[in-house]
Amino acid sequence: MRRSSLFLLVVLGICLLALFFLSGAALAADPTGAETLKNNQAAPVDYVWVLVSGFLVFFMQAGFAMVEAGFCRAKNATNLLSKNLIDFVVASLVFFAVGYGFLKGTDAGGFIGLGNWFLHGKAYDVGVYLDFFWQLVFCGTAATIVSGAVAERLKFPAYLIYTFFVSLFIYPVYAHWVWGGGWLAKLPFGAGHVDFAGSGVVHTVGGMVGLAGAMVLGPRFGKYGRDGKPRVIPGHSMALAALGTFILWFGWFGFNPGSTFTAHHLRIAVIAVNTNLAAAAGTMVALLTIYLKTRKWDLGMALNGALGGLVAITAPCAWVEAWAAVVIGAVAGLIIVAGVYFLEARGVDDPVGAVSVHGFNGIWGLLSVGLFADGTYGLYSLEAPYVTGLFYGGGFGQLLAQLTGVVAVAAWAFGLGYILFKVMDLIFGIRVSPEEELQGLDIPEHGTPAYPEFTRHRTLLTG
Repeated sequence: MRRSSLFLLVVLGICLLALFFLSGAALAADPTGAETLKNNQAAPVDYVWVLVSGFLVFFMQAGFAMVEAGFCRAKNATNLLSKNLIDFVVASLVFFAVGYGFLKGTDAGGFIGLGNWFLHGKAYDVGVYLDFFWQLVFCGTAATIVSGAVAERLKFPAYLIYTFFVSLFIYPVYAHWVWGGGWLAKLPFGAGHVDFAGSGVVHTVGGMVGLAGAMVLGPRFGKYGRDGKPRVIPGHSMALAALGTFILWFGWFGFNPGSTFTAHHLRIAVIAVNTNLAAAAGTMVALLTIYLKTRKWDLGMALNGALGGLVAITAPCAWVEAWAAVVIGAVAGLIIVAGVYFLEARGVDDPVGAVSVHGFNGIWGLLSVGLFADGTYGLYSLEAPYVTGLFYGGGFGQLLAQLTGVVAVAAWAFGLGYILFKVMDLIFGIRVSPEEELQGLDIPEHGTPAYPEFTRHRTLLTG
């Protein structure tokens, strides 16, 4: 197995080097920005706007790390933090080499982009680099979503391989269909399939791949009793989970408004307000719903309600009014609670609720565009064609385009994710041993407990 893996790495390296040298045939376009500035004196403002927004999105990695670590047990905290680190590392390198080319290269048949390999040759341009950075932080977000759904039982090497393929192919190809001039963007219904900041491209992709991984892995030990009923496995720190949620909420003010890709669209004010209102509505509805069911004010469900509202508003945030944002967020809160119970009843163990937050609410966000888009804003433009939903006289065209995208992203992400995890499981087994799972992954996989004093004290008590 080691020899075959080495052979595959050598072949992959040769292919990447070939792409690098071939991409150097064209000269750089504008590596200094001088031509860009000459043609557009307002460019510096837009560049700073996009970069700062991108920095906020990158900081969301810290939010995901805190949420996942907090919702899981202390004995797996180092493992989860390591996965949230390494997925962005792998995504950065793979997306730079090939993934970005698949997303934003020259369209080939509406399916995939070709070119821009290694940001070399004609891609050595300030505008391309700006766009690459923006797309990279989104790719990293899609990759890191999965770690929560497969938490506490997935081998670290399997996570490395999964991240590689998501960043290389699964995310970039679907993103090309929507944002790179692919077939979904060109649908003849409404304004074509639209997804302003990534309810589908980022969140549904991550959520559906996470669902596939959780299904292949199976539930954690102790999640279900002998009677088959699910048990609660409490996380070790609601403080970390709450901190992570606040970080993510804050980061979303870069995620959504920054997707205008210009500071000169004052629509950013509408987007920011809608983002916040949806999060607030999702929190409130999730909290009230779980209280009516359990008679407990469940903080964990409220935190996921906030994240669900944020995910749902990500697709329609630029195309809806404030009241619609509240409705979208409120429905998202209901989906969070219903989704968690739905998955548990079917034996799917999602320790942090990633599938309900990102997968189910990503789908709802896409569909909501076809219902609530008010026809006052175009395709990242102040001019027509405007995006108009059913409730504003747009007919069923936009809703049909959105539904087509929902079917496409669910089939693509879940299908390829399931194949990927299943093949890895058949080749080398992706789940840690029962002994390692019961002990926790921190020491067996990383040799470093997140809380060494606690670990030492527990050892002394049981030794």
